[in-house]
Amino acid sequence: MLSDAPIDLPVRPVVPAVLAALRATGTAVLVAPPGSGKTTLVPLAVAEEVSGRVLVAQPRRVAARAAARRMAALLDERVGERVGYAVRGDRRVGPRTRIEVVTTGLLVRRLHRAPELPGSSAVLLDEIHERQLDADLALAFTVEARAALRPDLWLLGMSATPDTGRVAALLGGDAAAPVIRASATAHPVTRVWAPPPRPVVPAGGGRVDPALLDHVAATIRRALREHDGDVLAFLPGTGEIAAVTARLAGLPADVAVLPLHGRQRPADQDAALRARPSPLDPSDAPPRTGASGARRRVVLATSVAESSLTVPGVRVVVDSGLARVARMDLARGLGALVTVPVSRAAATQRAGRAGREGPGHVYRCWSETNHERLAAQPEPEIATADLTGFALDLATWGTPDGGGLALPDPPPPAALAVARESLVALGALDADGRITTRGRQIAATGTHPRLGRALIDGAARVGPDRAAEVVALLAEAGIAGPGDDLVATLRRLRSGTDAATTNRWRAEIRRLRAALPPEPGRTGPDRNLPDDLAAGLVVGLAYPERLARVRRSGDPAYVMSGGTAATLAPGSALAESVWLAIAVADRSPGAPTARIRLAAPVDEATAREAGRSLLSSVREVAWSGTDVVAREVVRLGALELVEHPLVAPDPNELRSALVDGLRRTGLGLLNWTPAARALRERLAFCHLALGGEWPDVSDEALLATAPDWLAPELAGARRRADLAHIDVLSALRRLLPWPVASRLDELAPERLTVPSGSRIRIDYTDPATPVLAVRLQETFGWQEAPRIAGGQVPVLLQLLSPAGRPVAVTGDLASFWRSGYAQVRAELRGRYPRHSWPADPVTAEPTRRANPRRR
Repeated sequence: MLSDAPIDLPVRPVVPAVLAALRATGTAVLVAPPGSGKTTLVPLAVAEEVSGRVLVAQPRRVAARAAARRMAALLDERVGERVGYAVRGDRRVGPRTRIEVVTTGLLVRRLHRAPELPGSSAVLLDEIHERQLDADLALAFTVEARAALRPDLWLLGMSATPDTGRVAALLGGDAAAPVIRASATAHPVTRVWAPPPRPVVPAGGGRVDPALLDHVAATIRRALREHDGDVLAFLPGTGEIAAVTARLAGLPADVAVLPLHGRQRPADQDAALRARPSPLDPSDAPPRTGASGARRRVVLATSVAESSLTVPGVRVVVDSGLARVARMDLARGLGALVTVPVSRAAATQRAGRAGREGPGHVYRCWSETNHERLAAQPEPEIATADLTGFALDLATWGTPDGGGLALPDPPPPAALAVARESLVALGALDADGRITTRGRQIAATGTHPRLGRALIDGAARVGPDRAAEVVALLAEAGIAGPGDDLVATLRRLRSGTDAATTNRWRAEIRRLRAALPPEPGRTGPDRNLPDDLAAGLVVGLAYPERLARVRRSGDPAYVMSGGTAATLAPGSALAESVWLAIAVADRSPGAPTARIRLAAPVDEATAREAGRSLLSSVREVAWSGTDVVAREVVRLGALELVEHPLVAPDPNELRSALVDGLRRTGLGLLNWTPAARALRERLAFCHLALGGEWPDVSDEALLATAPDWLAPELAGARRRADLAHIDVLSALRRLLPWPVASRLDELAPERLTVPSGSRIRIDYTDPATPVLAVRLQETFGWQEAPRIAGGQVPVLLQLLSPAGRPVAVTGDLASFWRSGYAQVRAELRGRYPRHSWPADPVTAEPTRRANPRRR
């Protein structure tokens, strides 16, 4: 077949080496730069060497269709003759087809159905460097199928980047596959560093600084002025494509601006991929923006155009330097589209688009210094994506954990565990991770496991047609279009206003209907259910944790059953809905809530049915805020639906709730009388001074042991107010074993008898330093300060004047009598002449009274 395509591209000289390696070992890796012709020439050459069909696997549908069209054009044939393609919902092959270009996802499905790939002699895995999930699985499954079932199957990996050592080792099994390298770029590409004149907000979340979009539009205008040929501009997403299109208003009439992204209709993609309609395929529509008569084109593309695609006529690339990638929030089960700087490898790929048909130029909207700071390679999808479908594919293949498979990178354990939990909840896996019969039915739908479950269970409830309609809308990117009202979108599709989109939708419906098991469910469908509720039910079956209820009437904020907050966009037609079944929501990093992108209104009954697995009815006796709450609650996940007070709650649960409240709020909930507080202080002193059997009465210790020392009192308590009536003094005494309790007054007396005969209370507020506040005259005769705790701890004396004011504080009374007393005596004897101020206080008579007044 290659002999029928007389075209000279850089890869052609190495084709014999590729074929020789495949004949010798059955496996090989071809490294060829963008524009070298590997995607078109190599399959034609391989087809001449084998008797069966050649499967060429591409990561993207648009690339698969474009590659087939390019090869068919080289053979001067229509697509579907010797060269065909198959993507989800669209297959063009015939009895003469020798080369079939498929998506990697479709190849994985075929391997599940027939791992020996009957009728195929070779598999070519193109763009293996892109590291999408389906591409990783296609590589791993094909390698194992070849080793176990088809040793005669040729397996060739093709990449545009030189870092292929890991892939070569995986392909070759025992020995690394041969690596053949093609020459460098087909044509030179001149780099032009074109950073914005002013700093822009760095990429992050889903937002792009409008100033950068202004700069990209200005750079496109500059490129049109400075160079001939069409311009291909790379932008992160469809929103930026629309924004830059608006900024390019006013270009000359002979310049057409065309979008190119994966969510377009195939006909619109073809408008960007062909300069003019091909006479071989009159079914394809011409460009809708007047490009058929335009002298020059500006194609605004996402990263879908980085590889495997030739946009005819392009001589200039304008690169914004940004890409949009998916991130999975494992805790919330929500995806987020994050804008990130491209890698150096991706920037090289993008630049190569300018050199496919001749010398070109690339304008990079960043500086050469910043270029060196970029990551060398893009992050593989397996590291960040939702792995639910990936995990089901592994289980379907018979390797739930991926062990032993030729995966370039192992799946992250946490993400894989979350995915497997979801599959167990769907009934797709058993507790040991093995696929169930239901799991095989879900896998056979060829869509995300959640949507597969919604299709099967929804068909049983609302009928297969309506279930397939909703799932087709959710499964096919780009069908939903603008707006967040899913039901309105369904009505628009049914009306056929946009014939191409409706046809694509209906093709997916037919595919899904055919994938349904013969007996979709045990219960008959409810054909009387209104369309909006039927749609919401199917959405809820797919995403029960996204069933949401409005916070307050008229509020755009909702709370999902999974516990995540989400908001509607201003002006949404769904704003009056009390309940929503949310089909699409994302949460940018750092954002406080998720944004609702697509949803259907439901009522509570429908939400209960869709989220049946999340329904629970529980008796709750717990401390809530300021008191015990005893109730029976019906919940849908995190959403409370109904509550009733419990008339006779379990006493043990009440006790636990009160203890929990005590621990949360503190011991202040108890009524601490002066006597109870004094006893606690004395016990704290004994614990510190003596340890041993003396209990710890700190806040932490009392709260930790509250169920023990407060047990009798808690047995009859039901609410916070009952805690305030507890006899804390008696409860504290319960902490003391009898032998210890009998010594309390001896070791930590409540009062001490001083020389005057007075019994004065000891202050134990500071357990490390008990204090006795006593008038100085009452201590005459004491030679030393008294000691307690069996003589181990001296009491700190706070000596008072006759008026009760402190004049000295000492723990060494003998030293005070010798050195401090004389000064105090000199200062106070004139102020208090009727009180005793002997020269020798140690031998003086203590007194509580003043001397009698002289007459």
